Amino acid sequence: MANPWIPPEQYVKKLPMHASFGCMFFTDAAGRVLQLRSSRPEHGQVWQWPGGNTDEVNESPFDTAVRECREETGIIFTGRPKVLAVFWQPVGKWPVAKLGFTFDGGQLTADALDRIQLDPDEHDEFAVKPLDEWAKIMETRDWERLAAVHHAQRTGTTAYLEARIDAL
Repeated sequence: MANPWIPPEQYVKKLPMHASFGCMFFTDAAGRVLQLRSSRPEHGQVWQWPGGNTDEVNESPFDTAVRECREETGIIFTGRPKVLAVFWQPVGKWPVAKLGFTFDGGQLTADALDRIQLDPDEHDEFAVKPLDEWAKIMETRDWERLAAVHHAQRTGTTAYLEARIDAL
């Protein structure tokens, strides 16, 4: 027997909840990757890309990435959305699953890097490093995600990444 039609407001109550996020991925002219170090104790000074969680119901992941990038670095991104990676994180540390999008911010000039102004409530340092240097200071899982997104940017492909529940 086919499932009976139910009104959308009833149907959505049956759907799993998830949060979404958007972030921007930047490199410099030499292909080195920009990352920001979290200043929040609950994040453990992890290195991450400019971005964050979608705050508004109708805010798209790209709008989130652009807004968060501006708030966290002062960079005003005016380009078009180009997805480098889609990331799925099941329920773990967060009470709901997370679906995220990493967008290509392109290359930043030395002048643009010099103008970065961090929000001290969120980040206390930024750095631009080649992959091999990031590998030395990042957790393996985080570095593998960085390497996959860097590869997607260099090759014009899109990465699909999933976190494992046992790794959360």
